[in-house]
Amino acid sequence: MATPWWIPFGRVAELGPDELSAALAGRQPPQLLDVRTPAEFAAGHLPGARNLPITSLAAGLAAAGLDPGRPVVAICLTAHRSIPAVRLLRSHGYDARQLAGGMLAWRRRGLAELRGPASPEPPPAG
Repeated sequence: MATPWWIPFGRVAELGPDELSAALAGRQPPQLLDVRTPAEFAAGHLPGARNLPITSLAAGLAAAGLDPGRPVVAICLTAHRSIPAVRLLRSHGYDARQLAGGMLAWRRRGLAELRGPASPEPPPAG
């Protein structure tokens, strides 16, 4: 029996902080989906990350604006909430992984981080 997507336990594909940093500097960087709360996101997040809390992920995934043809890396604080996020993304056909160790591992490596709330989406053209 498959594990339900929302269970925050188990193993999913992941990238370590150094691997993700290198991928972000590459020609085709992955999309970043931060599934923490808006307050946690504002306290520090990876440049270019989109914030969609895990509690809203199932309902908000279609409107998240993710490109299904590009890999997605799910991010949370400790790589706990990102496990169900990866499961849900994969069930919708995305090539998804989590940041191993979450933001705590990213911070221990001293990698780039921004502070402040998510930027609002630009208004539609027209």
